Order: sequence, then C-alpha cells, then structure tokens
Amino acid sequence: MKTNKRKTGRLPKQDPAKRKHVFYLNEKDEVRFLSLFEQSGKTAMAHFITSCIFDKPLKVVKTDKGIHDYYMRLTTFFGQFRAIGNNYNQIVRSLNANFTEKKALAFLYKLEQATIDLVQLNKKIIALTADFEAKYLSDYGSENQ
Repeated sequence: MKTNKRKTGRLPKQDPAKRKHVFYLNEKDEVRFLSLFEQSGKTAMAHFITSCIFDKPLKVVKTDKGIHDYYMRLTTFFGQFRAIGNNYNQIVRSLNANFTEKKALAFLYKLEQATIDLVQLNKKIIALTADFEAKYLSDYGSENQ
C-alpha cells in the first residue's frame, strides 16, 4: 500500500465563513440597496454587506464621462502636435535639400502661415481647457462642502 496520499483541491481557509444571515427588503429599500452596491464598486454583494455592517469605510467613485472624453481628446491632441512637429522638421530638411532657395522660401512662407494658424488654435485649446478646469473645480468644490 502507498502511504503517500496525493492532496488535490483547494487549500482550506484559516477562518472560513460558516454562518449565514438572511434579511428582507421592500421594493424601495431594494432599489436603494442595489444603487449603493453599484456605487461601491464591490464585485461581491457579501463583501459589500459586511463592509456596511461593520462600519468599514465605503468608497464611492463617480466618473464623469464628459470629463473623461475631454481628457482623452486632449491626450490625442498632444500626440498630433508631436507628429506635426516631426513632419515640420522633415519638410524643412526636404525643402533645403531638394529645391532652390527662392522656391524653398515660398514653401516655407506657406508653412509659416499654417504654423501661425496652429499656434492660434493651440491658444484657443489652452483657453478652453482653463475654462473647463475652472468650471470643473468649482463644481467639484461645491459638491464636497
């Protein structure tokens, strides 16, 4: 006979939860309870209930989709500006290498005008972002008071 038994399965917990409690809610309380559960971000309802019962701090994180979208668009703008800067350098090198000075200056003038337009657009973006931050911070500050 073999004396070595093969152990399979999950290791037993040190302090397993063996007690079960049941409570009933009416429709109004059920809706409120489910709303709080969704806001808590917990994945298991049992964990949410125990944290509520034993007064553990409950974290509720609200995400504003508009703010998230605005942030993502600003991030893509940054990437686009970096790509424009890279293309700008390549164009200037190509103009100097492949064209006469007079023709290169004509193209550089057009490029300079497009750059001025881009700078003006960038100033508008900065102003809109400042307005957005001021509004967001004032709204955020009024919610926490």
